[in-house]
Amino acid sequence: MTHATRRTGVLTAVAIALSVSVTACGSDDSTTAGSGGGDTGAAGSSAAAGSGSDIADRTFGPGCSSIPSSGSGSFDGMVKDPVATAASNNPLLSTLVTAVTKAGLVDTLNGADGLTVFAPTNDAFAKIPAAQLKKVLANKKMLTEILTHHVISGQLAPSSIDGSHTTLDKDHVKVSGGTDGMTVDGAKVLCGNIPTANATVYVIDTVLMPQDM
Repeated sequence: MTHATRRTGVLTAVAIALSVSVTACGSDDSTTAGSGGGDTGAAGSSAAAGSGSDIADRTFGPGCSSIPSSGSGSFDGMVKDPVATAASNNPLLSTLVTAVTKAGLVDTLNGADGLTVFAPTNDAFAKIPAAQLKKVLANKKMLTEILTHHVISGQLAPSSIDGSHTTLDKDHVKVSGGTDGMTVDGAKVLCGNIPTANATVYVIDTVLMPQDM
């Protein structure tokens, strides 16, 4: 089996598993993920307080207009909650929330001191063809590796995120570009520099895969 075939199979498996049920965040946590200081930047927790319009002025990307304008899933709402809880309140990220819950990473992400999270939208997961349901449902380790590949330590602002970064899965992602157009391993950033209480979020249009999958 070629690398490309294995990669397609894994992506397919993830999509099927996550489409089974879209649930709210749970609280089980069996995985320890690192936390870090890093560059807090414009969206760091120390600078996150402010009105929704202030936060909106610091975000960038064509998808920011899809973020709810009010309520717990809005910019003003998400900044009050830790990252997994904030994501659970955003309708664009419900499939990701299901994955995080299945992997038992809710408490890990919510309890970290500072993270940067690359968050695939529901549409990103929907790009993946449906197949191999049982494989991914039975493989929590695989799901955890995929999800922690989307997280790096420290809250990084657009001005400091360009370049290669070590993920919590101990591999690497490469961020290119700036607020006029940014990618993460080729995935487009739809809305970046979103602050939550303990993380900076970059919403992306494609699910990222670890290099060994």
